[in-house]
Amino acid sequence: MPVGQLPHQSLEALVRDNLIADEDPGTAALIQRLRAARRRGYLTKGEFEAACYWKSPRAAHLFRANTPRGIRSATTAALGTRDEGRRLEALLTLHGVSVPMASAVLTLLDPARYGVIDIRVWQLLHAAGAVEGNRAGTGFTFAHWSRFLDVIRGLGARFKMPARAIERAIFAAHVKYQEGLLYRKVRRRE
Repeated sequence: MPVGQLPHQSLEALVRDNLIADEDPGTAALIQRLRAARRRGYLTKGEFEAACYWKSPRAAHLFRANTPRGIRSATTAALGTRDEGRRLEALLTLHGVSVPMASAVLTLLDPARYGVIDIRVWQLLHAAGAVEGNRAGTGFTFAHWSRFLDVIRGLGARFKMPARAIERAIFAAHVKYQEGLLYRKVRRRE
C-alpha cells in the first residue's frame, strides 16, 4: 500500500516519533539464538530456516530446499567478508533468498548494523525523499539495499540507536500513514 501524506517536516522527526526501544520478545530470542552462528561464522540449516521463517513463512517451501552444505557455504562466505556486495551476493545464491530475505538474515545476526528492507520501509523512505527510484518498493537490487543501509545507519548514528531500531521505527510509521488496508490482514513483522 502506498504511503499517504506524511505530517512530519523531516525523516528524523518521523523516526524520533516512532522509535520503540525494546525489541519484540520473540525476535529478541531469535537474535540471541543466532549469536552462536555469528561467532562460529555460519548458520546451520535450522538457524537459517528459523531466520527465513521469521521474515516470511510463506516462502518456507523455497528456503527449506537448501541443503545444510549449501547453507553453510553461503553463510560462511557472507559472514566472512566485509564487502556488503559480496555478503549479499553469497546469500542470494540460496533458494528462497531475495534481497529482503537476505537483509532479514543479516538483521537477526547483527541488528546493530542491519535492518530489514521491504516494500513498507522503502515506500516510506521514498515518500520522505530519503531514497530515489523504485517507488513501488519491489525488485530490490544491491544499489537499493546499499542506499537503505546508508539511511538507517546514518539515522542510527544520530539517534545512538541500532540500525534495526531505526528500521522498526520506519516500519511503524508506514503502518500509521499507509493508504489502504494492508495491515488488517497481514501479521505485522516486528
